[in-house]
Amino acid sequence: MSKIRYERPVIKKLETGMPNKFGTRMDYEPVTHIDGHSVAKLVKEYGSPLFVISEKIIRSTIKKAKRAFETLYPKVQFAWSYKTNYLNAICSIFHQEGSWAEVVSGFEYDKAIGMGIDGRKIIFNGPDKSEKDLTKAIKNDSLIHIDHLDELYTITELAELLQKRPRVAIRVNMDTGVYPIWDRFGFNYENGQAWDALNKIMHSGKMELVGLHCHIGTFMLSPHAYGVAATKLAELALSVEHKFKHEIKYIDLGGGFASKNTLKGSYLPGADTSPSFNDFAEAISTALLNSNFQKDKLPLLILETGRALIDEAGYLLGTVISNKRSSTGRRNTILDIGVNILFTSFWYDHKITPAQSFTQYTEDTCVYGPLCMNIDVIRESTSLPLLNKGEHVVIHSVGAYNMTQWMQFITLRPNILLIDMDEKLHVIRTEESLANMNSMENIPEHLRKIN
Repeated sequence: MSKIRYERPVIKKLETGMPNKFGTRMDYEPVTHIDGHSVAKLVKEYGSPLFVISEKIIRSTIKKAKRAFETLYPKVQFAWSYKTNYLNAICSIFHQEGSWAEVVSGFEYDKAIGMGIDGRKIIFNGPDKSEKDLTKAIKNDSLIHIDHLDELYTITELAELLQKRPRVAIRVNMDTGVYPIWDRFGFNYENGQAWDALNKIMHSGKMELVGLHCHIGTFMLSPHAYGVAATKLAELALSVEHKFKHEIKYIDLGGGFASKNTLKGSYLPGADTSPSFNDFAEAISTALLNSNFQKDKLPLLILETGRALIDEAGYLLGTVISNKRSSTGRRNTILDIGVNILFTSFWYDHKITPAQSFTQYTEDTCVYGPLCMNIDVIRESTSLPLLNKGEHVVIHSVGAYNMTQWMQFITLRPNILLIDMDEKLHVIRTEESLANMNSMENIPEHLRKIN
């Protein structure tokens, strides 16, 4: 008969489901399997830490988003935000579901072209487009969203040089009632910058003005703000039509929809506070339908949603390295997951669940990563059972930005698995090795000899 493991007694206050000053209760069921696969077996075979992405959740989420908007507005087009997660396999899933590509750099543009995306279905955003990048985009007939006057003048010169009319839009920033205003990018609506840029484009005759674009913020919790933005872009479009007898073909509301993650400092969990796709669709479609567009001249609505479409599909599996007590007696649990691969831990209080059965006893715990930096904190405070060295955890909703903003720092970046619709496993990005890192370095001859 095996000896039962000793667990020290814990005094725990009984609570209802209502939040207290520390937030809500953090009682979870263990997550032992993801899409039919044992967490323990995945870690054993593919290593720890390990990213796992569910294709089922991605396809289900994009279908839900499309249904919400297409039910309320007749002309809708999603464009996948490459900066959110530009793994080729992930981009391919969204393109198979009908999404165009939305890119913000020459690197991302080349990636989309390399994947076989029709240039006419690539939206080129961002403030840093080189002449080389712009030339490619013009030749491929891509949609170029102009961010500033210097870019507008460069495109005018290139259009004359290439003897081709680029398809362009301008990015507009505005007051939507959410502060601070994202006025770093694009042309301001209120002070007339946007109208000035539109006049320059139309009077030049060198470009084909096809759309208007805005991106009002990130992790937006106010659908009403999108309604304000849609109304203001509609007014601009109708002003262009009135003055120049020119029809704006599309209005691009950008991205920024919140996922179900919980922002740091939030009183309630993100699952309870984040608006649904239906909420955003209602606000945006109502604003456009209530504008003065003629029924047969409604613009195409483009959405560049990223985070809300991919976050919940991503999991990060890890292993407990050790447990400690701080000088104040607080429990600290150290994982093999650092902020170098979980960048969003700076923004979110990620849900962390044990990957094996556990007892009812929990304790307020600070969860650290393995890096030799004091800022390597995964969760500053969360209620967890008493996990032991070698046991596994699952960190939820990590699909957005972690695989594009991660860093090769102290530890090598891990494998990324995709579980497909038939629950088959695919390594869609192989873990790094020392050979990978060394292959990009060169040692001068005089430094090769070490005594």
